[in-house]
Amino acid sequence: MYQFVNPRLDNEPAIEHLEKFRSFAQHTPHLKDLESKHSRKLCRSLEDAVRSAGLRDGMTISFHHAFREGDKTINQVVDALARMGFKDLTLASSSLLSCNAPLVEHIQSGVIRRIFTSGMRGKLADAISHGLMDQPITIHSHGGRVRLIDTGELHLDVAFLGVSTADEFGNANGISGRSRCGSLGYAMVDAARADKVIVLAEEIVAFPNTPASIGQDEVDFVVKVEQVGDPSKISLGAARMTTNPRELLIARLAAGVIEHAGYFSQGFSLQTGTGASSTAAARFLEERMRRHGITAAFALGGITGSMVDLHRKGLIEKLFDVQGFDADAAESLRSSPNHFEISAHVYANPGAKAAYCDRMDMVILSALEIDLDFNVNVLTGSDGVMRGASGGHCDVAAAANLAIIVGPLIRSRIPTVVRHVTTVVTPGECVGVLVTDHGIAVNPNRPEIAERLRSAGLPLTTIEDLYRRSIELTGEPEPIAFQNRVVGIVRYRDASIIDVVRQVAV
Repeated sequence: MYQFVNPRLDNEPAIEHLEKFRSFAQHTPHLKDLESKHSRKLCRSLEDAVRSAGLRDGMTISFHHAFREGDKTINQVVDALARMGFKDLTLASSSLLSCNAPLVEHIQSGVIRRIFTSGMRGKLADAISHGLMDQPITIHSHGGRVRLIDTGELHLDVAFLGVSTADEFGNANGISGRSRCGSLGYAMVDAARADKVIVLAEEIVAFPNTPASIGQDEVDFVVKVEQVGDPSKISLGAARMTTNPRELLIARLAAGVIEHAGYFSQGFSLQTGTGASSTAAARFLEERMRRHGITAAFALGGITGSMVDLHRKGLIEKLFDVQGFDADAAESLRSSPNHFEISAHVYANPGAKAAYCDRMDMVILSALEIDLDFNVNVLTGSDGVMRGASGGHCDVAAAANLAIIVGPLIRSRIPTVVRHVTTVVTPGECVGVLVTDHGIAVNPNRPEIAERLRSAGLPLTTIEDLYRRSIELTGEPEPIAFQNRVVGIVRYRDASIIDVVRQVAV
């Protein structure tokens, strides 16, 4: 056999070094065994992955909520940890929903001791609102969550990230396979920051799995599971599309505010949050944009089919997607070269060197309550029980040039406009306009907006008048009976405490 001789190695120190390398190679069998070399991250079971990650009692486990009401990862992981005997864990999910009701049992048994989340709904939220936990939960915004992690207050020990597909090295995404959720913008934060990252994949595909939302250099272990989520349930609840005439009326009025507020010009930017009227508003923009002969430079945030439709028609040039709200958004992210996946960090972290929300012209956001000072509550209901989420609400309201709040004046005989909101999530100074089915109120700190909308013939009123109308229709609501005990601490996007949630009296 021909043997190459490098004259530069023809000296004793170099030869000695080469012999050491040869000796090292003989003791690295995975370099010869391709199967073990390529599959060294694959675990036979979730329990094996947990043991390999070194999880211990008292540590913090994290999750994302891209599947929303269809999520199946959080419950199956916490069930497994309970069977394995873990205790006193901190649960840090980007959000929790009604589907996470089984966590009540694990809180009662001591598996889960603390919770960080942007919000919660259903039986879990009801139980915690009535005093289930020994320690108050921490409610944060999407951008504020990243800030808490980056400052060290929230340390992620092991991240469990459910994805539709991954290869054996851990390259993962949510736009291929059977259960496509779309953007993994929240999971990307955890993948980059957790000490250990376990990817739970519904399908293990051939290497390389591209594009990779989560890269192989961020993943420690990969485990195949039967199902990570049901994408058909992503658009349920807060993210649903509406056919309700009242909600469509509000959406149409909101589109009028967008058109006439002063930012509707070539290259404007837009975000619509969750809530039926918020997501529906995009459906009324096409005719207005064509009439003015303008296109939007980009749309941001949670992306809906309505936004995708405008993008496909060339009316929105680019989509920057932190979370997909339906199948159209997931397909567009897969197929459109101008639909981009972004992490919650670059979306809204106030501690980032730059965040996309800082370039936002107008945002449409929902509200459970709004008060005479334009403070907004999107967390607690009229009974004081948590039934919503901070989400990106305060992040984008603070950053956008104009924040538009939409909502009916009355929901099931419960007023939306109140004297004082039950829980402040977004301070009134950040809110520009309130759109209801009984008229539009402009924050007095935005007189230029009021003048433009009045000149356009939109039905303007005052928030005080909206409050009087709601009380005439429903009567003054009885005060909610709370105990003194705090069950939730609401953090503003800069990590300061903006309000607390007290235990509801039984």
